[in-house]
Amino acid sequence: MCALKVNDVNLYDKNVLIYGKGAKERRIQIGNDDVVRALEEYRKAFEESTQKCGHFFVNQTGRPLSDQSVRRMINKYTALAAIEQHITPHMFRHTFATSLLEADVDIRYIQEMLGHSSINVTEIYTHVAMAKQRDILVTKHPRKNFRV
Repeated sequence: MCALKVNDVNLYDKNVLIYGKGAKERRIQIGNDDVVRALEEYRKAFEESTQKCGHFFVNQTGRPLSDQSVRRMINKYTALAAIEQHITPHMFRHTFATSLLEADVDIRYIQEMLGHSSINVTEIYTHVAMAKQRDILVTKHPRKNFRV
């Protein structure tokens, strides 16, 4: 997010060009029209700053967002929402992957979206999904207290 350049965000075709570790490049689709509209409004509001800076997301002084400023924003909004758990930027990525797995999305698509070179790295999320499934069955199953 902090490294996104103005030209990496294509709102007409609804996709974002991401550069990952090892200079790996991939295109991610924006699948929600409300997100596209919000990004269009942002682009219009900050067009002068983003053009000068070259980055899509800029801070109050017109410079690229830093990792630290993103962490501060997350902390601010978790506090406003009265969320006591410490939330990190990586948790959004983790939640994204786990949610897709729980929705039965093929793990190879998730691997591609996350930019993992090995399916083994992506499979870490299957263990989380299985643990969640086990927890649901243990705590929520209608016959959880059934004894034989």
